[in-house]
Amino acid sequence: MALFLVGAAVWPLLPVAPLPQVDFPTIQVTGKLPGGDPETMASSVAQPLERQFSQIAGLTQMTSVSALGSTQITLQFDLARNIDSASLDVQSAINAATGQLPANMPSPPTFRKINPADFSIMLLSVQSNVLPLTQVNEYADNILAQQLSQIEGVGLVNIFGQRKPAIRIQIDPVKLAALGLSLEDIRGVIANTTVNQPKGTIDGPKQSFTVYTNDQLLSAKPWNDVVLAYRNGAPIRIRDVGIAVPGAEDVKQAAWAFSGKAATAGDAAISGPSLIVGITKQPGANVVETVERIKAALPRLLASIPPTVHVSTMTDRTQNIRASLHEVELTLLLSICLVVGMIFVFLRSVPATLIPSATVPLALLGTAAIMYLVGFSLDNLSLMALTIAVGFVVDDAIVMLENIYRHIEEGMSPMDAAYKGSAEIGFTIVSISISLIAVFIPLLLMGGIVGRLFREFAITVTLTILVSVAVSLTLTPMLCSRFIKSHNRESHGRVYRTFERGFDILLNSYRRGLNLVLRHQFITLCSFIATVATTAVLFVIIPKGFFPQQDTGFIFGFAETSQDSSFSAMNHRMLALADIIREDPDISGFGMSSNQPT
Repeated sequence: MALFLVGAAVWPLLPVAPLPQVDFPTIQVTGKLPGGDPETMASSVAQPLERQFSQIAGLTQMTSVSALGSTQITLQFDLARNIDSASLDVQSAINAATGQLPANMPSPPTFRKINPADFSIMLLSVQSNVLPLTQVNEYADNILAQQLSQIEGVGLVNIFGQRKPAIRIQIDPVKLAALGLSLEDIRGVIANTTVNQPKGTIDGPKQSFTVYTNDQLLSAKPWNDVVLAYRNGAPIRIRDVGIAVPGAEDVKQAAWAFSGKAATAGDAAISGPSLIVGITKQPGANVVETVERIKAALPRLLASIPPTVHVSTMTDRTQNIRASLHEVELTLLLSICLVVGMIFVFLRSVPATLIPSATVPLALLGTAAIMYLVGFSLDNLSLMALTIAVGFVVDDAIVMLENIYRHIEEGMSPMDAAYKGSAEIGFTIVSISISLIAVFIPLLLMGGIVGRLFREFAITVTLTILVSVAVSLTLTPMLCSRFIKSHNRESHGRVYRTFERGFDILLNSYRRGLNLVLRHQFITLCSFIATVATTAVLFVIIPKGFFPQQDTGFIFGFAETSQDSSFSAMNHRMLALADIIREDPDISGFGMSSNQPT
């Protein structure tokens, strides 16, 4: 009972995920050089860094992508490598390459730990028909992203197509040249104008005053009055050579959200420019419960932003996870029911059926308790392991029951039969269970990503078998000594006799088939050889893969154009692609983000 209660209490606490948690030791390094073309970024930034990174021990794969003004280098280490020690080596490599990097880089390359297997569990579109995206970005970045990051189970929150507000000064080069000024002269003045420097204090005879004023210009209008230089005693202001306008800090990023023909009313995106908020979960967090917390917090967060800002859910990956886990759980329950039904059909006794059937929930819930202690999750592989183990855990109890029942039919008392039967069959049950566990030893010792994924499957089956052995050697004999009685002198009913006749027919059919096989031994041998050969041929020609393909309900695509394509031209192509996708009647919604040629 204690084992049952502990397992029942722990079962809801197990994390829920589509697959076992596998953390790839992966680090992403980012270098910025504004204005640098892809070739310059690859030769001047990526190459010196790659030369230093290649000397790090345990590095299995290194890929780099260079685009306009940025370089990203992804380092993947051996699964046995500690990610923290690898981070120290990466930082040392960056420091060693600093002298070979361009001196005009605004900041040294940065790195962060990532898990390429972590996709966003939710995508939210944030947009408005009234407010500009630069203002919408304030609410998305300062309210939504920060508050969502504080929710239990939420890891990283990314904003795609970010439009941070900035002031952009547009200069007329003809007017500038006529006044004898250069862009470098203006850049220096602008950099020194909008700084917040200490102003000092004023000391009086009795009191001291701290001077405070903010020199920063936070809107476009005051910038037009900034003095750039003096010519002939008259000030030259920005409005004399150009104009200051509000805009985005990075004009090379954009994102859109669209509602499809299958969109549901009330939560559909406004088709047009948008900010896309991607939410990832923390390692080991329950993805279903995390999404539930996010959905529960959204009404409170939406009340903190203007009603003109529209927030809608674009994708929710837990829909597929819920459906998949629900199907596996139904399969597990169906397996238990079928096993119990087969036991009743063959034993034809309610007590004899319930005794081995009690092993199933005890073994499964006992395994759940151990899974919680070792940090496993309820995923497709662990639930599949529990489903497969249902047949294993019943075998031990049936073997124990049948041996005890044999002694009871021979005239022994139930208590003596339980002692003698368990003593006779105990070693056999242990040996059978050890041989079953031995089958999964290759999975336990398998390395690489496949080994990491299937290790939880193998350990779950092993734990279930071990718990079932303990139950079969202790609980099953005790229940037999209390509830099993001899039925030799009892008259059986019509159902019992019907099953008995069926078993006799099955036994006679098997006897006739066995006699037929023994009379034609050569044909039987040829059939065996043909079966083995056919199996080998099918093994070769059947398609192979890591996981079977499944319909998750989501499609992720990547669009790329030539490197010399402008940002505007790429956006036009993306919008043309969106018009094609929206015509599909099965699409409920989709989003896109653009960054230069991709």
